[in-house]
Amino acid sequence: MHTGSKIYVAGHRGMVGSAVYRALEKAGYSNIITRTSKELDLRNQVAVKEFFESEKPEYVFLAAAKVGGIVANNTYRAEFIHDNLCIQNNIIHQSYLNGVKKLMFFGSSCIYPKLAPQPLKEEYLLTGLLENTNEPYAIAKIAGIKMVEAYRDQYGCNFISVMPTNLYGFNDNYHPQNSHVLPALIRKFHEAKVNGSAFVEIWGTGSPMREFLFADDLADAALFLMNNYDGKQFVNVGSNSDLSIKDLALTIKSIIGFEGDLKFDTSKPDGTPKKLMDSSYLSSLGWQFKTSLDTGIRMAYEDFLSKHAHTEAQ
Repeated sequence: MHTGSKIYVAGHRGMVGSAVYRALEKAGYSNIITRTSKELDLRNQVAVKEFFESEKPEYVFLAAAKVGGIVANNTYRAEFIHDNLCIQNNIIHQSYLNGVKKLMFFGSSCIYPKLAPQPLKEEYLLTGLLENTNEPYAIAKIAGIKMVEAYRDQYGCNFISVMPTNLYGFNDNYHPQNSHVLPALIRKFHEAKVNGSAFVEIWGTGSPMREFLFADDLADAALFLMNNYDGKQFVNVGSNSDLSIKDLALTIKSIIGFEGDLKFDTSKPDGTPKKLMDSSYLSSLGWQFKTSLDTGIRMAYEDFLSKHAHTEAQ
C-alpha cells in the first residue's frame, strides 16, 4: 500500500475497524474510505455493489461483523450466521468484481475445534467439532476464510485472512449481556466499586484459560501483513500467553480498585476450557505484540470511563 492508496475499512466504528483506522492514519495513509452502517448496510447486496462500483477502493480491510460474547452468540444464533455471511459474501465478491488489489478478512479464534490441541495452530482448522454456543458465528467466519481461499484459487485474487485471539481495547462493547468477558468484567467491577457492592459475580468456575490481545496491536499486525504477506494460509495473531478467567478478574479488580470479593456462578457456562493460539508463524515473519495486559486494561478502562461511566454511575 502507498500512502495515497484508496483504502476501505469496513466496520471502522467497531473495536477492530477503529484500531485499523487509527493505525493507517498514524502510518500516514491519507485516502481512507469509511461508511457507517446507517450510510451503507453491508448485508444489502445491491447497496454494497453500488458502493464498490462508485468508490473503487484499491485495498479493503474487512473488519465489519456482528459480534458478541457467549450469551449473544447463543441467543441470536440466526442473526449471527445470516448477517456475517451476508456482509462477507458481499464485500469479498464485490472486491473481486471491482479489481481490489488486496483484501484482508478478519476471522476469530472461535473457528477452532472446541477440544483442539493447545496451542492452536493454523492447520487445526476443521479437524473437530466446534463449541456449540458460538457455532453459527464460527461457521460464518470459517466460510469467510474459505471464500478468501477460493477466490485466490479460482480468480487469482490477493485476498488474505488473519485470525486474532480474544481482543479488547478502545471502542469495545460493554453491554451487560452481549459483551465479551474482559469488557464485561471492567463494567462489573466499575459498577460494583461505584455502588459499594460487597462482591462481584463471575460467570462459570473461573478456570477457563484465555489469551488476550490489545486491538491496536492487532491493527499493527494487520498493516504489517497487508504490506508483507501474500500467502494463502490464514495467520494467527496473538500474544502467545494466557491466564485463567479468575486471574483476569483479579487483575481487573486491582486496576479498578474494587475492595470486595469474587463469587463464581458455576451454573453459567465456561465455554471452551482453553484457547491459546500458536502465533509462531507471525513471529517468524518478524512481528511481535507490544502492549502488556496490565497496560492494555488500564487504557481500556480509561476509554470506558470516558464513554460510559457517567451514565452508569448515576
